[in-house]
Amino acid sequence: MHIIRPVTVAPGVVCGGKLPMLIMGPCVIESEKHAIRMARTVKAAAARIGFPVVFKASYDKANRTSHASFRGRGMAEGLRILKQVKDVTGLPVTTDVHESAQVMEVAEVVDLLQVPALLCRQTDLVEACARSGRAVSIKKGQFLSPWDCGNIVDKFRAVPTPRGAHADRLILIERGTSFGYNALVSDFRSLPIMRGFGVPVIFDGTHSVQAPGGLGSSSGGAGHFAPLLMRAAMAVGVEGIFMETHDDPRHALSDGPNVVPTTELAALLRDLKALHRALGRPAPPAARGY
Repeated sequence: MHIIRPVTVAPGVVCGGKLPMLIMGPCVIESEKHAIRMARTVKAAAARIGFPVVFKASYDKANRTSHASFRGRGMAEGLRILKQVKDVTGLPVTTDVHESAQVMEVAEVVDLLQVPALLCRQTDLVEACARSGRAVSIKKGQFLSPWDCGNIVDKFRAVPTPRGAHADRLILIERGTSFGYNALVSDFRSLPIMRGFGVPVIFDGTHSVQAPGGLGSSSGGAGHFAPLLMRAAMAVGVEGIFMETHDDPRHALSDGPNVVPTTELAALLRDLKALHRALGRPAPPAARGY
């Protein structure tokens, strides 16, 4: 049995600690005012159940279905806004990084670097994140099996640990597997398999119900299923939950069909806390010898 080594994202915010870690926020930075409002909402919701939380919002959605879709505020403005979110709310923050050349500048602001699923095999990007000294979450590509994540872990760990950085800085995120066209399926066996590599695993309920390109010029999805999958993941055993949330999903500028509306956030988080209280964090089961 591999020991799952906790990852410290920020003081008091540990992925793999006693309590599950939450990553929450809107898909994309829409404006400074909206980001701060959403960060305050996320902070209050997490505080009510006592779970540590990281605020998430992307400065650039580089893999939008259509060139005409809103991508974000760009790196310079986005990082300025994320720093403002940290200063105003005190929350640690995370965002997508798409190119190795961006990593060090982004790492100066964010507490957790996120490698998008479609880029999880990009060696230069993974290695640049490993060299940054920051905690890093890498999303399992929709096209990968869970056991393929062993190569991601090995690639990250092959980079020497930067001076002053914790050796254990890698988190894997599960977000479903491609199932035909415009569909994803969640295989919950993937969670113990990925945890078996000795790293914390977070379940992304939002993107597990996405239908990539399902609306023709944009992605669709079935967000009403996301809470069910998140509860299932907690029962199977994970170190945290990733969910996008929005106060006006119908008018969200990215991934509106899949977010958890803020009006439903409190009830869902209460369910996740109840499951954690009842079950703890089940360890990956050992294979039977017959």
